[in-house]
Amino acid sequence: MNSKVMPTYGRVEISFEKGEGAYLFDDQGNRYLDFCTGIATASLGHCHPHLVEALTEQAGKVWHTSNLFRIPGQERLAERLVENSFADQVFFCNSGAEASEGCIKMARKYQSATGHPERYRIITIDGAFHGRTLATLAAGGKPEHLDGFGPVVEGFDHVPAGDLAAMEAAIGPETAAIFVEAVQGEGGVNVMDTTYLKALRKLCDDNEILMMMDEVQTGMGRTGTLFAYEWEGVTPDIMGLAKALGNGMPIGAILATESAAVGMTPGTHGSTYGGNPLAVAAANAVLDVMLEDGFMDHVKGISGHMMQRISGVIDAHPEIIESVRGQGLLIGLKCKVTNGDLVDALRDEGLLTVGAADNIVRLIPPLIIDESQIDEAMAALDRACEKLEKAG
Repeated sequence: MNSKVMPTYGRVEISFEKGEGAYLFDDQGNRYLDFCTGIATASLGHCHPHLVEALTEQAGKVWHTSNLFRIPGQERLAERLVENSFADQVFFCNSGAEASEGCIKMARKYQSATGHPERYRIITIDGAFHGRTLATLAAGGKPEHLDGFGPVVEGFDHVPAGDLAAMEAAIGPETAAIFVEAVQGEGGVNVMDTTYLKALRKLCDDNEILMMMDEVQTGMGRTGTLFAYEWEGVTPDIMGLAKALGNGMPIGAILATESAAVGMTPGTHGSTYGGNPLAVAAANAVLDVMLEDGFMDHVKGISGHMMQRISGVIDAHPEIIESVRGQGLLIGLKCKVTNGDLVDALRDEGLLTVGAADNIVRLIPPLIIDESQIDEAMAALDRACEKLEKAG
């Protein structure tokens, strides 16, 4: 196909025509169980009736104005996010990369506004992924992502995950903040230890620097609580959200305490599309569903069922899958074969998944998944492993 779309993606030759709940249907009529969800984005599945109704209603009113005017839906969304998190204030943007970039800017601005303009460096964790802008690429620090985009944006220090001594040694007079993911999604579904995150919080407090959390992939119920930091008993000062916040409608957010946002005054930051009426209509509808009684209990329960079933498949196919890791419905299969081969084999069996670093296949189903669909996915996983074994 002679596409005029810039070739920055290694695309699979499938075109999806419609979606319904946990399923996608291609233009040939084939049905796929979606355990990719646009990489943890369509967390309420496809064409959720409440979301469709909310977005359709808003589309008939007004799509876009400007952040130069008040946007009532944005005010409501900010209030609800504050009520259900550590934060006092919210800034809306368009994407995860923009949310991460805003977190970085806010940390630097905080230090400048509180009399420490020399504090501008951000410490990040090896294996992190914070986005594709120049600054967020530098924050991630992966050579394969930075290649050809030099000079690398200055101001980031990287330390191994779980190494408190290395983290403490990296903190210096120019350090503004520590930036961490509770679970590294792109980095291989690496779950940060609770003790480690609590120790990071203490280091931040002791050194008068900020703790920032990237919850672009883990936020909005993915781990069984609205935000992953809730599992850890650790409260950040600044947090980035996107992906599932709009269930596919482009929206991101930066949540912060009032003290951390002290430098964010009129003119210091902005976004043309950030939190426009269409986007916040979708996000408010997402919250309507996720804040319902029992929703997170369902996520916790179904994730337990899924982990049990995965363990059985691993026991049956130890030459294909080495182990499982993750939290909630962000699950990684550590492969003994090339992860891309397993992703392809699963797609042939009607199950959509996505790879990650460290030879991981991610299973990221919609949070509305039921036991029968988990069983369907595990049957596909079993068949795919059998075929890979025979292909040997």
